[in-house]
Amino acid sequence: MIGWALLAGLAALAAAPFAVEWRKPPMSDARRTAAPGHFARLSRGGTHYRWYGDRTEGPVAVCVHGLTTPSFVWDGVAADMVAHGWRVLAFDLYGRGWSDRPPGPQDREFFLEQLEEIIRHEGLKGDITLVGYSMGGAIAACYAARNPQMLRRLALIAPAGMGQVPQRLERRCAGWPVLGDWLFRLRFPRRHRRAAELLHRNEGVAREVAAAQAAELDTRGFVPAVLSSLRGMLSETLETEHRAIAAAKLPVLAIWATADALIPLSHMGRLTAWNRDARQVQVKGASHWLPLTHPREVARALRGSD
Repeated sequence: MIGWALLAGLAALAAAPFAVEWRKPPMSDARRTAAPGHFARLSRGGTHYRWYGDRTEGPVAVCVHGLTTPSFVWDGVAADMVAHGWRVLAFDLYGRGWSDRPPGPQDREFFLEQLEEIIRHEGLKGDITLVGYSMGGAIAACYAARNPQMLRRLALIAPAGMGQVPQRLERRCAGWPVLGDWLFRLRFPRRHRRAAELLHRNEGVAREVAAAQAAELDTRGFVPAVLSSLRGMLSETLETEHRAIAAAKLPVLAIWATADALIPLSHMGRLTAWNRDARQVQVKGASHWLPLTHPREVARALRGSD
């Protein structure tokens, strides 16, 4: 009897993180009524996107966010750029923000398909400044290597895809089938909420922004999407892509944070080795959250000479 009770207890413990995820509400049309911007019905599902400002002319920036923070990460950067005559398009990657949570491995083709489709949906024919932050930098680099003719410039902010980064438990979980899924679902939500709290307390980001970051956990599909991206898009080192971008003579700007604990400054040297023409700047004192904490500095670097 004790043995059966023990087995039942172990089974409940094993199922708990998966049950917690399943009990969360899915993204729905009813919930999307609160979203700013618009929605596009793409091949894998609904994609939330937003144009900042109301201009019909001016240089265009298309912005791709990172692993866990959806498109609101661009609000401050976009406001500055719009004030200087730019048009800025941002969208939520699948699994984040107001976009759908479709199944499937979140590898480069998964994200490139979404990026290519939103660009076509909005009728953009070229001359784009493509901006990628963190994982979005890896996605943007893959797009640029494949479609350099579409771009005016590639801009990377603390980009992933440059090689090894500090191996936190969550990243190690990505390499463990089954056990990794269980442990990630158990540990990641707590770490994510803690990071959101510190974003407000230590980084000075507005409380409502930090709360929106934490609230990503409240929608079914976010946690599995993060794990799938760690196993997919974020498992790649993009040397071949960056060398192809250099060969295409596409202008590249890389913006780095001097206090980034996730993407080390040593990756500046790696990018130089792959693309000697890339222009690189540092935002002093900034952490990996620099689009939220230093939006003016980031926007100033992105604008360049406009």
